[in-house]
Amino acid sequence: MNLIKADTTEFAVQWKTQGNQETIYWQLTPPKAAGETVRQYSAQDERFIAEAAALLLSGGTVAFPTETVYGLGADACNTAAVEAVFAAKGRPADNPLIVHIAERSQLEELVTGVNKTAEALMDAFWPGPLALVLPVRADVLSKRVTAGLDTVAVRMPDHPTALALLRAARIPVAGPSANRSGRPSPTLASHVMDDLAGYISGVVDDGATGVGLESTVVQVQPDGTVTILRPGGITGEQLEAVAGITVSTQANTAGPLHKEAAVAPGAANDDHSAPRAPGMKYAHYAPRGWLGLVGGASPQRVADAAAGLLRNADNRGEVTGLLLFEEHRSLYAKDAASCVVSLGSLSSLEEGARFLYAALRRFDEVGATYIIAETCPDTGLGAAIMNRLLKAARGSLIDTN
Repeated sequence: MNLIKADTTEFAVQWKTQGNQETIYWQLTPPKAAGETVRQYSAQDERFIAEAAALLLSGGTVAFPTETVYGLGADACNTAAVEAVFAAKGRPADNPLIVHIAERSQLEELVTGVNKTAEALMDAFWPGPLALVLPVRADVLSKRVTAGLDTVAVRMPDHPTALALLRAARIPVAGPSANRSGRPSPTLASHVMDDLAGYISGVVDDGATGVGLESTVVQVQPDGTVTILRPGGITGEQLEAVAGITVSTQANTAGPLHKEAAVAPGAANDDHSAPRAPGMKYAHYAPRGWLGLVGGASPQRVADAAAGLLRNADNRGEVTGLLLFEEHRSLYAKDAASCVVSLGSLSSLEEGARFLYAALRRFDEVGATYIIAETCPDTGLGAAIMNRLLKAARGSLIDTN
């Protein structure tokens, strides 16, 4: 496979699927009732899941829903299949992948050990949006999955279709988000098709995902401390609620901060080391237009600064976008931006997390070239939302304090 260099890191070149003229699309029957405890599949749905599993077993790449975002699955033991994931996404070669399993018994063949702290976290949060970085067993997984590291991130998704697919395939499945590298992650199958149609083997469409942000990735340190490598659907507060757990946060999980809202797109990253988990090193989640963040203690000052930036951009002929929280909508003029999108209430950040990526993709749909987003408190789910916004904005932040 040919590789090109971006800055000093190799990125896979996107290529069309081999042996498939088009991406296979399986649309499942929607659940009869929201939140039904046991998912009932039609005979056709079961056939679709079996076909998708067979494609994974044969070395294909299949996008599937999880409770977080849509993942792009491949046999984690098959290097050619894993390379197809990197190629389809245009993903940096040193960015490791999370491995998805359906049963805890699968861990024994993948990792060399699980300590008591990791066991406690699994008891509390699996299945669910938590990935644990564990010592990898030699010569089982493709080295492309681990980026050559001695660890691997593993999780058990809390989505009936994801689990059904994993059980049908009976293999560990590497599953990064099913989008072009750097783009907002997909929360709908249509987002996957927008980015990857023709580049992957198939897509299982089972409607919108739930959490909307990727899993939290943690590593248990030798002293039992749990380090958050990537904030996500499980908050630090939830982790600390598990008896005996002390939580720290990796210094670079939020990305670099810049007082000036003018960081050049594609700016080089000085850190050449391989990240332990996805989402730690590179710009991610970005819309096509330029994105900057405005934050501060005073909502009025934030709104005034954001409105001024948007006016200047409009005068330059930019198509402008504004991402705000509902409590602050009245602080802006109705024509503050060409496209205004709300993430809902600051008092219910679950909604903001669920719709963040769809909101960023909405700006793409209207052709926004200059986008300003409000910040939110970085506690609870706000930590994950701010992580994604800072990555999407390449750290561009104006502080109005």
